[in-house]
Amino acid sequence: MTTATDPVTRAAERLEEARHTGVPCSPVRDILPAGDLDSAYAVQSLLTDRRLAEGRRITGWKVGLTSATVQAQLGVNTPDFGALLDDTALPDGADLPWGAVLQPKAEAEVALVLEHGLDHERHTVADVIRATAFALPAIEIVGSRIRDWDITAVDTIADNASSGAYVLGNRPVAVRDLDLRGAGMVLERRGEPVSTGAGAACLGHPLHAAVWLADTLVRLGRPLRAGDTVLTGALGPMAAVAPGDVLEARIDGLGSVRAAFGDDTRAREGERG
Repeated sequence: MTTATDPVTRAAERLEEARHTGVPCSPVRDILPAGDLDSAYAVQSLLTDRRLAEGRRITGWKVGLTSATVQAQLGVNTPDFGALLDDTALPDGADLPWGAVLQPKAEAEVALVLEHGLDHERHTVADVIRATAFALPAIEIVGSRIRDWDITAVDTIADNASSGAYVLGNRPVAVRDLDLRGAGMVLERRGEPVSTGAGAACLGHPLHAAVWLADTLVRLGRPLRAGDTVLTGALGPMAAVAPGDVLEARIDGLGSVRAAFGDDTRAREGERG
């Protein structure tokens, strides 16, 4: 049971206020015990449960911090995860209203859509391949409720691993037909590259990230289920986005996917005023 003075509840309330007001908040690491990832996940779980109580549903999970460089920057040696919700899934190329995701950035990723659940205590790459119906190219639109992305691992985990929205491509490809480790990626803004990378940048292989996630969720009693989408992690650096941007990611063997951002109507209203 939590109370209003409980650190988990207070951290959740700070993030919740930022979500409702659209005004980024200060970090939550001043509320939670230093370096306490379990408390950060408790905040994430509390906020996810609130979304579910509002009628949302979990459509899958995302893996974050899959880059050794980013892990070192945040002082951890493990990835993290967050829940994907139905109202954060966007059609390929559809406009995301500006302001729907606070302080947005974009990453190109490999998405796996599961045909079977993964509920073993310890999984292998073969388990993941057998359970996967198909792979898709994806753009994850990450966002932070925390002002100026001033985050540690505790902050981003509590903030649902900085999840914002995600876009999936429309051409499913069997995993057995792909070399995901060597798959090159380019993310472009109006034809100009803004991020490049390859599957090896994601924990050495996107399937390694999926194995880590499957094992972790089983330990927490929330195993991956048939139909879940798994965003396996960034194949290259995050790219900044601005109102009106259209981004296209191309991943070898998977094709392309687009993310579009609406204009900043608040800025236009301010000019008229």
